[in-house]
Amino acid sequence: MAAGPANAGDLALVLHAHLPYVHSSAPGSLEEDWYFQALLECYLPLLDTLETAAADPTQRPRLTMGLSPTLLSLLSNPVLSQRFGPWLEVRQKLLRQAPAGHAAAAAGLTLQLQRAQQAWSEAKGNLLPRFQALQQRGVLDLLTCGATHGYLPLLRDCPEAVRAQLLTAVREHERLLGVRPLGIWLPECAYYEGLDRLLVSCGLRYAILDAHGLLHGQPRPRYGVYAPICSPGGMAFFGRDSESTLPVWSAREGYPGDPSYREFHRDLGWDLPQDELQQQGITSPRPLGLKLHRVTGRDCNLEGKQAYEPEQAAQTVRRDVQHFLEGRAQQLQELSSSMERRPLLVAPFDAELFGHWWFEGPQFLAELFRQAPHQGVDLATLRETLSRGDALQLCQPSPSSWGQGGYHTYWLNESNAWVIPEWNRASRAMVDRVSRGVGSEQAREWLQQAGRELLLAQSSDWSFILRAGTTTELAKERIERHLERFWRLIEAINTNTPLPEGWLVAVQQEDGLFPLINAADWARLPTP
Repeated sequence: MAAGPANAGDLALVLHAHLPYVHSSAPGSLEEDWYFQALLECYLPLLDTLETAAADPTQRPRLTMGLSPTLLSLLSNPVLSQRFGPWLEVRQKLLRQAPAGHAAAAAGLTLQLQRAQQAWSEAKGNLLPRFQALQQRGVLDLLTCGATHGYLPLLRDCPEAVRAQLLTAVREHERLLGVRPLGIWLPECAYYEGLDRLLVSCGLRYAILDAHGLLHGQPRPRYGVYAPICSPGGMAFFGRDSESTLPVWSAREGYPGDPSYREFHRDLGWDLPQDELQQQGITSPRPLGLKLHRVTGRDCNLEGKQAYEPEQAAQTVRRDVQHFLEGRAQQLQELSSSMERRPLLVAPFDAELFGHWWFEGPQFLAELFRQAPHQGVDLATLRETLSRGDALQLCQPSPSSWGQGGYHTYWLNESNAWVIPEWNRASRAMVDRVSRGVGSEQAREWLQQAGRELLLAQSSDWSFILRAGTTTELAKERIERHLERFWRLIEAINTNTPLPEGWLVAVQQEDGLFPLINAADWARLPTP
């Protein structure tokens, strides 16, 4: 292993891995495709990249990574694990229909599919031990998230709802990964006044905010976003450094828009005849994760995209990593000359950027791990940074998010505001019912399932989709389905009325996540 910190400062790469709970009793759903494509393009390559780098004594890979509880539920779902292999086989069959002139791209994709199948088989469909092993080696610092990625500032009218999101997340993380999390990726990096005390009461100690969450704090931090702060409630917060993130995530201003990189929007699923898709059980055209074209040019339409050349893209990755690290080394050198502590650059991203949205993302990380020791940049996890024991400035963070506009408007606007009073009404009903208690084991089971349905209805993914205007009917149906199930369960408890035969079993098969859910998490909090 390469030596520890010796350069001017540290770079902390932070990835947030999350998907909404998309388990369906019937295979082949669009939501299931989201999960399987993330497995193929992002999670499997990331694990391989980290393990390869960790095995090289000349490298010192470090990565902080949030695994949301819903994603952990998917990764540990045996039904989905069984379906992934056949899903890969279908893609391999369809890839044989790749048009002439795309041989290099098709060969690279075929190899990726084959490697994924082998890795999945070797892991027996369970990737969690690989994440655990990397954390035990100090390579990964694994964070939790809200239980279902609920947007916490919009749940704050019922603080018990926020606490339930947090406690369920901590419990699920410990159940599946064997250790209690100390760090959390706040959903959408969204913060409101007083959240720090609730986080600490749930055993959490550090989180990431967008830059203005620190820069608009009281008082303004002496070192800006280049050192963590401590809130009055005892929570450490790190701030996003835009100079370290913009080149990596922006297709317009950053690396992913390079003409040699793979084009995201051109997919074989749109190009193949519908009857060929239907022969493989795919009922309608959709993205398949089979992309054979390159970006070609910023203003090039999809029809004009040229064939993807993997080797050309690999050369571009090496150039871009060198450019990125040279920029970070210069930035850290300049900061170290004016700071009385070791500067830290925090670069948070959605994990799916690496491999899904930006196909070459895992290659970029692999090359970054190789080059960093020679470019004057030390890598560190957030936990590692705090463990050094440096004093933290006391500062009250500012309400903020990393969403468009920097606050809460993307999840609170004319397209999705209708759901917030529905969340609040259901949350208050849950608090009231829990606080009154139940009189039988059966009613307790119903109450626990009501808690699952409430958490699932609160997922910020559905509000995001409603605002983005993509699969809006799917998002609306999901919210309404979970709320309808919640109210049916609460009514059955309140009136002591039997549920329809087989109904609960069917619901639990679809929404059976969080086996350790505790209805007491919604017990009424004391009035401040």
